[in-house]
Amino acid sequence: MSRTNFQELLDAGAHFGHLARKWNPKMAPYIFDQKNGIHIIDLHKTVVKIDEAAEVMKDLARAGRKILFVATKKQAKEVVAEKALSVNMPSVTERWAGGMLTNFPTIRKAVKKMNTIDKMKEDGTFEKLAKRERLQVERQRAKLEKNLGSIKDMSRLPSAIFVVDVQKEANAVKEANRLNIPVIAMVDTCCDPTPIDYVIPANDDATKSIEKIMDILCAAIQEGLDERKLEKEKTDAEAEVAEQQAEKGAKKLRPRRAAKVETPAAEEAEAE
Repeated sequence: MSRTNFQELLDAGAHFGHLARKWNPKMAPYIFDQKNGIHIIDLHKTVVKIDEAAEVMKDLARAGRKILFVATKKQAKEVVAEKALSVNMPSVTERWAGGMLTNFPTIRKAVKKMNTIDKMKEDGTFEKLAKRERLQVERQRAKLEKNLGSIKDMSRLPSAIFVVDVQKEANAVKEANRLNIPVIAMVDTCCDPTPIDYVIPANDDATKSIEKIMDILCAAIQEGLDERKLEKEKTDAEAEVAEQQAEKGAKKLRPRRAAKVETPAAEEAEAE
């Protein structure tokens, strides 16, 4: 059964591509028609591709993997940040820092620096600094939070990245390709789909289009997270039952102490 509703995508304007004269010929398989100089995306193919991407994301979430959402364009950043947070996934919506994937250890050091500043505030060390130093540290913390705050809990490389506008996020796509990290992306008619592992042909300029696709994908991720939680609870329950049974078995195997036989007083006297 399809997760994606054709009519909802149509209502969200997901079928509107770019100007025909700006098209990328590699997107030809996903183009339905041309109207008033604008390419119309074949939403039947979009539905299939969204469902495919949703299943991949669900499986990753069920396996406890992280998917990094990348969208720094104005129309997408707020929607993507909100939806990614709702399913506890990291996101980059301000600026893609060069080497965020290929130089991940350095990025982790910057995140640790942010955490160190937070600890300084908690243990009172921050208050002991001079006023000027405090201002410098505050500015540094704010800058780190803006660029890296959404990935501070990402302790290792993501298992996949999701991108809105592959032209604008070309650096993110290149880094992911270099590390063989699967790329799932909304690809408009002016873009090259070649570097993308899971192409979702759709309008990547309209907020409604982005929001509708994000809703479907995040719902799939939530399903995966829920299934993972149920599996964990089931495993824990089975382990508890097994432990209880093992304990009962151990009790049965313990040797019983010999009962103390009491000699009647009369027999004791006779023995004397």
